[in-house]
Amino acid sequence: MRNLLKDKKLSETPFRKEVLAIFTKYNNAIPLSIVEKDLKEYNRITLYRTIKVFVEKGIIHEISLSGEESNYAICQEECDIGSHQHQHIHFKCNMCGTISCVKINKFPTIQLPEYKIDQLEIQVTGLCKKCNA
Repeated sequence: MRNLLKDKKLSETPFRKEVLAIFTKYNNAIPLSIVEKDLKEYNRITLYRTIKVFVEKGIIHEISLSGEESNYAICQEECDIGSHQHQHIHFKCNMCGTISCVKINKFPTIQLPEYKIDQLEIQVTGLCKKCNA
């Protein structure tokens, strides 16, 4: 895996490396509670600042499903500062609760008269591959 911190011009502090390592070990989106559980030692304010910087720099993206704790996942596309370029849907399994970023071949375009769309997110629920087997 490329050096995300260096690529995004961020200092490679031991804490940032540890937080990034937690995100890279999961194949799905995770809530902050999992990050907190996996950290050996941490300061809550430092963690929140790190998450905020990672989102701003395009290292991770936030997934906010209605009524749910925010989840975060490593950006798979070339996201930049303040601009996430995601062409995937967010899928939540109704059985295990896992939230995954699923690529699709063609992301739909929607036009709303008199509105300017900055971002489009598609959220889907159902059964994941594992639970549907």
